Amino acid sequence: MGTNLQEMFKKLPQVSEILESEEILQAYEEYPESLIKDSVRESIEFFRNRILNKEEFDFYNKDVIDKAFELMDKNFSPSLKPVINATGVILHTNLGRSLLNEKVVDNLCKIAGNYSNLEYDLDEGKRGSRYVHAVELLKRITKAEDAVVVNNNASAVFLTLNTLAQNKEAIISRGELVEVGGSFRISSIMEKSGAKLVEVGSTNKTHMYDYEDNINEETALIMKVHTSNYSVVGFSESVSGDELRQLCDEKGIHLIEDLGSGSLIDLSKFGLSYERTVKDCINEGIDLVSFSGDKILGGPQAGIIVGKKELISKIKKNQLLRAFRVDKFTLGALEETLKFYLDEEKAIANIPTLKMISMPKEEILRKAEKLKSMIEKEVDLNMEIVESQSEVGGGAYPLDKLDSYSIAIKPDMKVSEFERGLRLSKDHIIGTVHDDTFFMDLRCIFEKDFERIVKVIKLNTILKKMPM
Repeated sequence: MGTNLQEMFKKLPQVSEILESEEILQAYEEYPESLIKDSVRESIEFFRNRILNKEEFDFYNKDVIDKAFELMDKNFSPSLKPVINATGVILHTNLGRSLLNEKVVDNLCKIAGNYSNLEYDLDEGKRGSRYVHAVELLKRITKAEDAVVVNNNASAVFLTLNTLAQNKEAIISRGELVEVGGSFRISSIMEKSGAKLVEVGSTNKTHMYDYEDNINEETALIMKVHTSNYSVVGFSESVSGDELRQLCDEKGIHLIEDLGSGSLIDLSKFGLSYERTVKDCINEGIDLVSFSGDKILGGPQAGIIVGKKELISKIKKNQLLRAFRVDKFTLGALEETLKFYLDEEKAIANIPTLKMISMPKEEILRKAEKLKSMIEKEVDLNMEIVESQSEVGGGAYPLDKLDSYSIAIKPDMKVSEFERGLRLSKDHIIGTVHDDTFFMDLRCIFEKDFERIVKVIKLNTILKKMPM
């Protein structure tokens, strides 16, 4: 071993020496003892490995302490972190989909910090049911006879099929055999539920006779699935809910629909394609309609089933309901979110998802100009405001784009370094990169975050020193 390496190894401090330093002793007020000791050991090992790799560098005890604090922060910070969504995708599945209104969050805090009447009947003074919460609001908004809430929409579909079609046949059009994120296919969910899947028609065309010819004494129901994450266009045909309702009545079978993203109001006035609302489906006579709580509705993750009271009662008696049961936080957030829907204008103004969908292009431009001006006062950057297109996301409105504005930045460093710096910063700014340019779409960025964004961009030059 060379003399220089020996000298560097001699400089490595003992664990006890670092643990007795003033900075580390103060760390006990914030971090657990076990984490502090592990981080100090890992820090010393980090420098030991650099020496073994014959790197040319110098270090002092302060560097070891700084590295230990870096490791403490990394290992003690939660893995689930807030981010700034600059992608322009409103219901970004990877970024958590819908945001909750502040009033909804405040109510969640009250529920989290106190006992609640989750399964307690305050009027009767005895045990109650968690499945009464949010039901009256859902009935009022959708005009359904009854409702039940579970933990997600896949559970809602599974539970509905298991209750109504276990060991019996469930008919579905081949054009509606959707696959959602994570390779989950509606056909697989149907089969796992115990229903016997019967595919009819073709990918692009399904006629009434396709359904009629496949109904027999083993048929329990016809299932419609809203293809919210793709669209079959051109030479295509499908059978409406109204038409299928008549057929199901004639044959004495059920008609159910998975509406997926499930909007409670018509959003076509904001430039999106017209899609049937949950209320529309109920008016068509669909027996049961299932949809998500954290997509267009703008609430927490949940699976919501609305429809005929008799069928909802059967679902509530299914023993599998307990496996998919919803918790107090979801119910609390859902109920507070649904209250806004009693007044459509208030829903659009107060539910973040709807507010971002309905945001005028002029408002987005104003935000872009304000943020650009703030950045220019702090950093000399090659940037401009450009027209862009936002998306609803979450598997909803796949063909629709929303006109928007983005700030396009051409940094002096590699754009990959710039993007990485923003992404790994304390505020985790997530944008997009195209043609050596970093884009921040302003539709989903809040003005309260502007100062943080400016600070991160200003400090981002340190990325040049970071190992890639």
